Amino acid sequence: MAYLDEFILIALAHFFAVASPGPDFAIILKQSISYGRRNALFASVGVGLGILVHVTYCLLGVALVISQSETLFNWLKYLAAAYLAFMAFQALQSTANKSLDEQSAQVLKAESVRRSFVKGFLTNALNPKATLFFLSLFTLVINPTTPTAVQISYGVYMAIATWVWFSGLSLVLSKHAVRHFFLRSGHWFDRAIGVVLLVLAIRVVWS
Repeated sequence: MAYLDEFILIALAHFFAVASPGPDFAIILKQSISYGRRNALFASVGVGLGILVHVTYCLLGVALVISQSETLFNWLKYLAAAYLAFMAFQALQSTANKSLDEQSAQVLKAESVRRSFVKGFLTNALNPKATLFFLSLFTLVINPTTPTAVQISYGVYMAIATWVWFSGLSLVLSKHAVRHFFLRSGHWFDRAIGVVLLVLAIRVVWS
């Protein structure tokens, strides 16, 4: 394979990026515990497809524009931070006035899989950390002479690998024993996730 060395570098870089805790992990954790396996798996699909947004603008050359425009990149950061802060605000409003069974039944009905998918997609697509990662990838790792078809295949691989990774996490985190453990202190779990999302929003603004 002519581009095997390049692909291996991309695969390794992507693995460490996707495995590091961040907004994607936080949203999958939230979906798994609060809404169950099905919602978490749809959110994982959204996160995976969000990767294709970054790949697309890199292939179109928009990445170069973003890298040269501090104002444009800052607006992207502020938009992502606002979205994370909004989800944090929702999580921080959680109350403890229901039993475990009532709470579990309510949250499973509280959000459609479509909304979970959109949350996963927007969380990744608006993630400035992902923007910086793909800017670096397409300017420093991928050779400009690499055919567009090969670059697209890299992007498809990363989207699928991301989906597989977070789907695996969804299957583990949505197990009954794990969900029961977290839902026993449901409102505290929601608030903890809210704090995590708020911290991530602040880090996005100040990074």
